Order: sequence, then structure tokens, then C-alpha cells
Amino acid sequence: MGSTGIHPQLLADCHYLGGLPACDVLLNRNAAVPWFILVPDTKLPDVLDLPEAQSRAVVCECATISAFIKGELGYCKVNFAGLGNVVPQMHLHIIGRSNSDACWPLPVWGALPEGEEYQAAVLQEWQDKLVGFAGLTPAVMEVVNRDI
Repeated sequence: MGSTGIHPQLLADCHYLGGLPACDVLLNRNAAVPWFILVPDTKLPDVLDLPEAQSRAVVCECATISAFIKGELGYCKVNFAGLGNVVPQMHLHIIGRSNSDACWPLPVWGALPEGEEYQAAVLQEWQDKLVGFAGLTPAVMEVVNRDI
């Protein structure tokens, strides 16, 4: 699908890391928690509406990102959700959580304070790791300093 097919609000809130066979991979700009968003290549609104083969592929990619968060980033808990109440395009949230994060034990929605954005080196490191770990086809990332 590529970033041109992703809802503008998702692109405003996230870094576009690249693509997997069934989903595009984004990372929320707020570095308070590792909050990945997968955007399946579909016009359907809800993950439970996907045809069986596509559903399996999407869930498998979500599980791979969860394994990355746990194995490579060292988080023992992952939250997984598909809401779509604000952004109508199907997108799935995979969020690393720990009892020391800024809003534990509450959900991140509405409780996550403004946080620092990711440094370019961290974005590049995670993108490179996802290439090897998940088979990510990397995007050319533009890191924008929002304070300028």
C-alpha cells in the first residue's frame, strides 16, 4: 500500500517504517511507550471482517511485531487493539507496556502524557532490526523536528 494509501491522521501521528506483505508498519511519534500501528491493505473497516486468509496474514504480522516488542525491546506485556473510532481506516495497535510506563496500569488512550519523540538513530535501529526480524521492506524515513 505504501504511505500514500494511509489515512493522513495516522501519518501525522506516526513514523512510517515500511511494509510487510499484509500491512504497513507505523510507529507512534510519542516515545513514552513503543506503540506500533499496522495498517492492513484493505478498505474494510474492521479486522473481523477480513477474509480468512487475509485475517491470518494480518494477525500473524501483528504477532510478529508483538514478538519484536517482547524479544528485541524487552517488554513483557503487549496491548493489542483495533478501534477505528477516530480514524476510519482499519489499523491495529500493538503497544509494549511495563509497570513503569507513564500511564500504567491504565490504557494508553487518554492517559499517555506528551512524551519525547524518537531520535533518528533509534528509528533507524528499530527499522533495521525489523528488516531482519520481520522481513520489513523499509521506507525512507523523514524525521521532522516539530519545534522548528
